[in-house]
Amino acid sequence: MNATCRLLGLAITAALVLLPWPAFAQAAGVQRLAWLQGCWRIDAGNRIVEELWTAPRGGTLLGSSRTVRDGKTVEHEFVIVREAADGRIAYEVSPSGRPPTVFTSISLDDGAVVFENLQHDFPQRVAYQRQGSDLLAWIEGPAKNAPGQLRRIEYPYRKVACTSEP
Repeated sequence: MNATCRLLGLAITAALVLLPWPAFAQAAGVQRLAWLQGCWRIDAGNRIVEELWTAPRGGTLLGSSRTVRDGKTVEHEFVIVREAADGRIAYEVSPSGRPPTVFTSISLDDGAVVFENLQHDFPQRVAYQRQGSDLLAWIEGPAKNAPGQLRRIEYPYRKVACTSEP
């Protein structure tokens, strides 16, 4: 009887350890993007691009960006990163007031992520990669006037303090 109780106890412990815990998995998935949090900036002549990311909480990251040219905002977007129903990470972006588009992760590690939506015209991929203290973001997809060619636009951000100063 004693050996049977021990075996039963081990079986229950093993089942609990191996049991999928959706809330934990969700936090762990989005938590892997904690390196994205903070404020990022590109200064390019008369153009400034700023991207801000919250810390991962509640299974989400929230992001926003704007492009300012000659002192006027010319583009903006709002992003929510969350766990998708299939267990991958979803990147839902609403650029400059347009309807949202959802991209899902096709690769994710501790310093890079690539999201993809092959049904979208452009971009079809959105990616972020830490490069030391900097962040390289890029979008890519089919080139509009060159069938079969890939178009890629890179955004080499540097980390900046999150302040309200210009």
